[in-house]
Amino acid sequence: MNRKIPRTMSTQHPDNVRMPFFIENSVIGGEDEIKEAFYVFDHLKCEEQLWDAEGKEVDNHVVKKLLHAYPEFFTENKLGQDVFLTLRVPNPRVEQNEAKILLETLESLPRNSDIAKAFYGKTQIPVFEVCLPMTQTAQEARHIEDYYKKFVGGKETQKLSEGTLVGDWIGEFKPDTIQVIPLIEEKEALLNAGKIVGELVKGKKTDHQRVWLAFSDPAENYGLISTALLNKIALQELDEVEEKTSVQIYPIAGMGGAPFRGNLLPGKEQDCMNEFSSVQTFTIQSAFKYDANEKEVRESIENINTGKKKKAKIIEQTQALAIIEKYSEEYQKQVEGLADLINKTAEFVPSRRKRKLHTGLFGYSRKVGKQKLPRAIKFCAALYSIGIPPEFLGLNALNEKEMDWILDHYPKLKLDLEEAGKYLNEIHFKKEVRAGNEILEKLKEFKINPNTEHQKLTQQIYEKIAKNQTHELHDLIVKAGWQRKFLG
Repeated sequence: MNRKIPRTMSTQHPDNVRMPFFIENSVIGGEDEIKEAFYVFDHLKCEEQLWDAEGKEVDNHVVKKLLHAYPEFFTENKLGQDVFLTLRVPNPRVEQNEAKILLETLESLPRNSDIAKAFYGKTQIPVFEVCLPMTQTAQEARHIEDYYKKFVGGKETQKLSEGTLVGDWIGEFKPDTIQVIPLIEEKEALLNAGKIVGELVKGKKTDHQRVWLAFSDPAENYGLISTALLNKIALQELDEVEEKTSVQIYPIAGMGGAPFRGNLLPGKEQDCMNEFSSVQTFTIQSAFKYDANEKEVRESIENINTGKKKKAKIIEQTQALAIIEKYSEEYQKQVEGLADLINKTAEFVPSRRKRKLHTGLFGYSRKVGKQKLPRAIKFCAALYSIGIPPEFLGLNALNEKEMDWILDHYPKLKLDLEEAGKYLNEIHFKKEVRAGNEILEKLKEFKINPNTEHQKLTQQIYEKIAKNQTHELHDLIVKAGWQRKFLG
């Protein structure tokens, strides 16, 4: 294999409290994201930028804008060779109303290659991978690869009247083929990650395949412990696929800054690399980039970039699955009981990106049990803002022996729970969470030391929600986020 596989992928997940210095407004969007891509490549040394065409208006001219705005950097750092731009596209199965955006995005790739060729003076393919969210089967990913090969890259050899080839008329269509990165998010799909990837690489002329394992959305749906165990099972199965097929598998870990969403922030990256040792690429989300000192951010990214992928850690699946079922059932019941409070609070969590809402006619919402909920970042922000760390929900379902087993196989859980404990308001937790007293009793073996300033803010937020006094809620939620150094 002669291509570089990135270790760090900057994403557009809006989990930041502080806005970057190059943004004038309180929301990142449009041309700001062009500046952001350059900033993460040049200043932070991220090796890849995810460009999100899912859930917001896509800019199909991103390659042209980057090369024209920052020619010196991209002359020395070739796009598609030294640094990478990867597109996240809508899944037609889930977002039928945005299905054509997928096709528009695929159609933009040959034009981007033409722009890069003109810039570099030779063929240089700047974008050749797209990421498909909520992948459930290999067929979903293959459909995109097949469509591109036949109807986009394949245009070049189609004949017009009098036998003229489209390629002779319009020029070459590069790349000839693309590779789809399946983003696997749901429980059954994570448990079938090995099968999905195994079928995807079967018969394909490739020596490598990337696959993205989600953390945030499974955590919202099934709880933190379930998500960690599901990711570990998936990573173990992906190692087995690599051994059977001789195709190198490169997992991406979709971790955010909140403990519930992965606890990946500057200074904590080594814990994540140790825990999920077979991951090749770690997502660098917005809180990581903007809510810490830039020097610290750069050092942490360098640490990840210089790290090496290892073998997955072995986990006993039967025991893991039994715990997942037992724990997630209780977690979901507790979330259902909190749904009204979560939704009320989430209304006042600030948006950090210009995105279309994933609810109603033009998108999808998250659902736990019978309750509709905000997506993971606002879900977390709402719960932390009222002093109810989502990491604690469902723990009452586990006995001492099961907790010991989990800590043996997921030792980072101790760090995650103790970090989450800084954002606890014990009074609210006992009042609002079923079995709240029992959960807090279980947590006595951990160092749970609430941040007093954060606690005061959660008290104010909670009281204003209860009295429907909404005028200061936005500012109070932001102040609480400053204490945490992430929004949600």
